[in-house]
Amino acid sequence: MIEKNAKLSVAPMMDWTDRHCRYFHRLMSREALLYTEMVTAPALVRGGALHLLGYNPEEHPVAVQLGGSEPVELAEATKLCVAEGYDEVNLNVGCPSDRVQSGCFGAVLMKSPDLVAECVTAIQAAAGDVPVTVKCRIGVDDQEPSEVLPAFLAKMRDAGVTRITVHARKAWLEGLSPKENRDIPPLDYALVHEMKQAFPELHLSINGGVQSLDAVEEELMHMDGVMVGRAAYHQPYDILGAADQRVFGRDADPLSRHDVVLAMEDYIGRHIAAGGKLAQVTRHMLGLFAGQPGARRWKRVLSEGAHKEGAGFDLVREALPR
Repeated sequence: MIEKNAKLSVAPMMDWTDRHCRYFHRLMSREALLYTEMVTAPALVRGGALHLLGYNPEEHPVAVQLGGSEPVELAEATKLCVAEGYDEVNLNVGCPSDRVQSGCFGAVLMKSPDLVAECVTAIQAAAGDVPVTVKCRIGVDDQEPSEVLPAFLAKMRDAGVTRITVHARKAWLEGLSPKENRDIPPLDYALVHEMKQAFPELHLSINGGVQSLDAVEEELMHMDGVMVGRAAYHQPYDILGAADQRVFGRDADPLSRHDVVLAMEDYIGRHIAAGGKLAQVTRHMLGLFAGQPGARRWKRVLSEGAHKEGAGFDLVREALPR
């Protein structure tokens, strides 16, 4: 059951959680649920951009996040995702970027819960046995979250959705950039905790501002799951290194940071042999030694050298903290 993996998940993050990032994260946690970057339904259905769905078998359990607001098109996109073997299809109702708003999907859909219900109904019909989930905000603009969020969750429940991730911030579609929307609107954990009490039948995960594995464990006292975003990217080992033991109760010892690097050698070699660049992979690895001796040199050597012609795993070995 993929639901058990959702106790801890790594958030879908544009330009960050690509297939190289997910492969790297999977070396640290066998259990945490990983998400793709958001893929828009129009790109798949109208643009034929099926390469956006590529992933490595080792990434399972892995969920695809779709963006869109047209039920028929989302259903067609879902069929493509299911054919690729994804473990979950997630609908984005939380991203505040300008291009998302102009396409009428993402956080702006918090204003149209009936349309979201139509979308998830269509996605579910196309997904078959694959779970369909939603990621949302607590509200947008001048909406009152304490009124909007429970109504939205009830609408999703009635449409058959059983698992929802709530980013515990409002999104301001006017006046704040996407980056500012990740920091400036205040977090309201209390409201999200109240939603778990109000909707015990739903599997609810909380997202936003979780900075440590200790914080993950604390939130799991209130919620069914925790989704971690930037902390899992910038300090991946701090979040994922011991997650299987502490969150999922596995007995196996985690790989050390050095072992994680060495375990990337074959993958990096295959990527370069296929015409890829070292920096496309190592840019996701820069935070591996965050807070550790040698972290600054690790980042500097990779940042300065990984983009150069002919750079390979030898550079990664050179960068390793002694």
